[in-house]
Amino acid sequence: MTPADIVALHSGIASLVLETDRERVPLWRHLGLSVEAHDIPSIYQTRGTATFSMDADRAPDVFPLPGDGSFLRPALLVCDKEGKMLDLTLDCTGVDSADDRLTCDFSDRKHGLQVRVDYRTISGGFRIETSLQNRGSAPLSVQHFASCSLPLPAHCERIISWRGRHNAEFVECLEPMPQQGWSRQNRRGLTGHGGPCGAYVLAKGADYHSGLVFATQLAWAGDGRITIERDDEGFCTLQAEALFQPGEVILEQGSSCSAPPVLLAISDAGRNGAMAVMHAMARDIARWPGGEMTPRPVHLNSWEAVYFAHDEKRIGELAKAAASIGAERFVLDDGWFSGRGNDTAGLGDWIPDPVKYPDGLAPIAAKVQRLGMQFGLWVEPEMVNPDSDLYRAHPDWALTIDGRNPPTARNQLVLDMRREDVRDYLLGRLDAILRSAPISYLKWDHNRDHSPSGGAEQIRGSYALFAALRKAHPKVEIESCAGGGGRINAGILEYVHRFWTSDNIDALARIPMQRGFLAFMPPEMMGAHVGASPSHATGRVQSLDFRAAIACQGHFGIEVDPAAMEPAEREKLAGWVRFYKEWRHLIHGGKVLLGEANDGLVWQAQGTQDELLLWVIRAGHAEDRRAQPVPLPFANGGNWQVRIVRSAVSGGVLTPRATPFFHDLHNRPHGFAGSWLANSGLPVPALPAESAIIFHLKAQR
Repeated sequence: MTPADIVALHSGIASLVLETDRERVPLWRHLGLSVEAHDIPSIYQTRGTATFSMDADRAPDVFPLPGDGSFLRPALLVCDKEGKMLDLTLDCTGVDSADDRLTCDFSDRKHGLQVRVDYRTISGGFRIETSLQNRGSAPLSVQHFASCSLPLPAHCERIISWRGRHNAEFVECLEPMPQQGWSRQNRRGLTGHGGPCGAYVLAKGADYHSGLVFATQLAWAGDGRITIERDDEGFCTLQAEALFQPGEVILEQGSSCSAPPVLLAISDAGRNGAMAVMHAMARDIARWPGGEMTPRPVHLNSWEAVYFAHDEKRIGELAKAAASIGAERFVLDDGWFSGRGNDTAGLGDWIPDPVKYPDGLAPIAAKVQRLGMQFGLWVEPEMVNPDSDLYRAHPDWALTIDGRNPPTARNQLVLDMRREDVRDYLLGRLDAILRSAPISYLKWDHNRDHSPSGGAEQIRGSYALFAALRKAHPKVEIESCAGGGGRINAGILEYVHRFWTSDNIDALARIPMQRGFLAFMPPEMMGAHVGASPSHATGRVQSLDFRAAIACQGHFGIEVDPAAMEPAEREKLAGWVRFYKEWRHLIHGGKVLLGEANDGLVWQAQGTQDELLLWVIRAGHAEDRRAQPVPLPFANGGNWQVRIVRSAVSGGVLTPRATPFFHDLHNRPHGFAGSWLANSGLPVPALPAESAIIFHLKAQR
């Protein structure tokens, strides 16, 4: 046996192993759980022969191309200036391996194309980025360019992805691995309401708590596609890519381009394990003002409280009511700028309305600060209303197709962010607003899809505007919003600090929605507000306790006018504000564990290894007469002190059928062995529909 020339990258949990032969593109040997990769035979010594195959065997490599004996989906397609597809042949020009990084360089000598695939470890996962450089004598047109091409083992059996629409984000879809091909893509110019372009792939037997899981997302805020294709050899290949328009990516002589990065998490601890790695990678990417996250302040957002019907007096009253219940940040939403009495006019001008705010925003911002709160502001920079001074002066600044009237959505058009003059104008207006008043937070909205499309350069232009504003105002936090949850992804995470999960804040709708969000992003970045009842999005009526309990799972906020509430309800809301402040050190920055129990119960735990809050939630009506104990696999080992810290049960602290034990558990902690909680379960009382109980668990090591 001749040992193979092996290079490997280890994340601690997982290993990425390649075989090199010095001349050809490295071959995949392993992508999965951690392995020791030394003294193993070459892949060509271990691959059996197969009928109806090429005489010269070609094992799967890290950057498949057509024409070299591989029939995998190509990672790259390039044309010359006449539009003829080039036959590329890549030779390996170098493999550089370090503890936290593995870089592979290739070259097509005939056409002068250089390719680099860069793998690096990040917070227990892998970040993969691929780049091209044209060192040839002629321009090249890139038609298709994958960020990664990854092998999945044959025992993978299910794919979890998410679809969505406005007010119905993160709808979970569970499908078997394809017998031929599977694709998830968006072509709307932004990530879309199904969340990031990504998926979870589950090996046989994997669930929330155990088993092998691969989780991936494309770190990109524009059009993208993730595909999984089965080869007749028995394995599958996953590719992720940004979608380019034909002719959009031209590599001139000496120029280069990079595909968006891909984040990859691999875990043998089930979906929760992969989710933990995703959260760690997201936290590594985020750039907080001052270098680290501060306690996430309680928001009160003005939108559902007043919509467009506000002025300085009305907002001052709302701010006073917000402060009275303990809010720490007041966000003035849409309607503050000139001409903005509804959604038909004003976008693009970004000057405070002289009637509503005759002295600008400084007086109301100062009042908010005197009340002990930070002041935040809603903006939508990338959009313009046809009824605006900006559009009348610069109609060519909107994305259009020559000779056609561009279609509007929400009475607005999309500004062409590819243009430097557009970005300069927007930076000037935003900078002026932020310098005019003590504004420490921007809710940055994006309320329509791109039609026509500005392509990938539209996204890069938006990135450039975000980056320039962050550089000019590094202390300002930014929330990413796009008709709710339409722009949630790791690509924009470098510039923002919070995502608005959905315009739908109905608590029932939010339960699965927020669980979908948590598949990719941590809870401190998940905007979650207490809305009105009946819900403005669904019309459903829910108790304040239930609405608040679900909102407490993320970055807590309020979307109602406290002054308009009955005194008892207002005090109850203030109590939930106090509860969130008391426990946000556990809710944010730590681990998140999800699970399902019997008879429709779901649970969610957030905290540290030794201390957690546990939500046990019933959305619908129970079918069983008695609630069965809820197994908690994470609790195994040691002993735990458990108590009920908050109940969100309509009509009382606990249901009338709750035994004295549960009332006692509400008053003082009880001890449980971890093995009991894990294997027998935590006793829970019968819960009516639309209710939750929040437990505090503390380990006794």
